[in-house]
Amino acid sequence: MRQVVESPEQSSVSPPVASPPAASATPPKPLSQPLSRVVTLEVPHSSPWLEFGVPGLLLSASIVTTTGVGARFMQNFLDGSASVVADGDLWPWPWLIEQPSRFLLGWPFSLALLSILLAHEFGHYIACRLHGIRATLPWVLPAPTLSGTAGAVIQIRGRIPHRHALMDVGAYGPLSGYLASLIAVAIGLLLSRPASLPLDAHPSTTIGFASPLTVTLVHRAISLVHPGTPSFELAAHHPVLIAGWIGLFITSLNLIPGGQLDGGHILYALSPRLHRSLTYAIPAALLIAGFFCWIGWILWGLILLIPAMRHPNVPVDRPLDSKRLLLCAASLALFALTFSAAPFSNSSILYYLR
Repeated sequence: MRQVVESPEQSSVSPPVASPPAASATPPKPLSQPLSRVVTLEVPHSSPWLEFGVPGLLLSASIVTTTGVGARFMQNFLDGSASVVADGDLWPWPWLIEQPSRFLLGWPFSLALLSILLAHEFGHYIACRLHGIRATLPWVLPAPTLSGTAGAVIQIRGRIPHRHALMDVGAYGPLSGYLASLIAVAIGLLLSRPASLPLDAHPSTTIGFASPLTVTLVHRAISLVHPGTPSFELAAHHPVLIAGWIGLFITSLNLIPGGQLDGGHILYALSPRLHRSLTYAIPAALLIAGFFCWIGWILWGLILLIPAMRHPNVPVDRPLDSKRLLLCAASLALFALTFSAAPFSNSSILYYLR
């Protein structure tokens, strides 16, 4: 699951080419012109279908897929077992077709997860609007994954004029998504209960979720008021807790400081030179992590090596102000609070080789 904020320079689709100026036209301003005089690239408005119809259609499909997956999670929770205890849990549709009323079990998970995804993308969207940058509404992508979705995206249709705007666009999404995930984790822990069976009772098919620092801290805070609340490792996970965990996982993925991920935008806004220096170091580190920690890091490392993921130039006009530096520090803290080197147990290449 991945949310990528794109601009015309970041997209594989070239922006409209302007007609060449007449011979008598005034020469263009140099690229070093003041911040307030940078001109936003104008792009023709999309049709109402693209603006509202496609996002609505994708959201409707995602409601179906996430609710179907959530129904299987809820059934396993009611049975007091792990979230995924059999291969069939990864593809619950035959089970749902047998008894369509089971579909209603999935609403808590679907509502929580979609709220997190939309909070994240609307964080980006609001930042764009604040800086006068045209952007689409969020597109939530349905997919046959463990969560029923491949995440959500927005497309920026105007040039990002300066590093202050880039920092805001990059940081507002993870911050918004993290807050929504934090609420889901707190509610999910309160709704969870001690597992009636060990979570590793079916080690060949059970998918184990690592507990990031945020979950541990939230559990400690809740335990001060509700001492009987089970820890993440010893609980039968309520689907809302799983949704919150996925939200934290999405936040950590997006904050990887590379390419055009949110973390890459933030790093570029802080230091374009440092971003260039880490262009190949971060993918190399992810490839190594895929061997020892989680095989999925290999995919993310390869994604960051794609030429289309290289960060475009953004005008460097003046140093970041204190507000943006604080946003950068907050984003770094969120990365530490959400990142797990091995988010899924027993899923490294080294484990499979053994």
